[in-house]
Amino acid sequence: MKAILRVMMLALGLMAMPAMAQTDPVATPTPVATPTPGPVVPSGPPLPRVAVVTTAGRIVLELETVKAPVTANNFLRYVDQRRLDGVSFYRDVRVAERFGFVQFGVLGDPKLILPPIRHEPTTQTGLKHYEGTISLARLAPGTGRGDFTISVGDQFSLDADPSQKGDNLGYATFGRVVEGMDVVMKIFSAPISPTAMIRGTFRGEVPVAPVKVISVRRIPVGK
Repeated sequence: MKAILRVMMLALGLMAMPAMAQTDPVATPTPVATPTPGPVVPSGPPLPRVAVVTTAGRIVLELETVKAPVTANNFLRYVDQRRLDGVSFYRDVRVAERFGFVQFGVLGDPKLILPPIRHEPTTQTGLKHYEGTISLARLAPGTGRGDFTISVGDQFSLDADPSQKGDNLGYATFGRVVEGMDVVMKIFSAPISPTAMIRGTFRGEVPVAPVKVISVRRIPVGK
């Protein structure tokens, strides 16, 4: 199963300026009645939160700037420079009723994209791909830029696994949904086109009517 995942991680890309493509999860989906809580956040200064306002509703993300500073602060640069305003949730990978992910971001737009960042594997950060995790999409390690996924269902097959050969570094998770998982599910459950693609990829994963991101803003502490 891990060997299949490594092959699929090398197979996805877009023409010209590629969108960083999260590979499809291949672990056996385990139905969950309610979201599985992630690790308890230690006491200390509050972590930054951002509100992702979409045409389907509002999602609030809490960002792990302490455990995953490179990846979380990369996301905040896109937020603060308003590079995510007007993008869409352009991909919906639905393996089961509550197992898969949704993906959004700049899709390689040269007017919006920032330089790639250093990869922060989960073995370094101590984070895992629980349901509601936001993660940086990528091709090879160190190519992640401005495209992001939100997990539906626990997806530990997307974590780094040093016991595997080849690209075993997984994906860099850097935060979690703390409000609006129902909105994520609405995006995840929307109709999918059986034939539409994006620059020759993602057949069977493109929403008929992609949900638009209206704005992404930091939430002031205490609000």
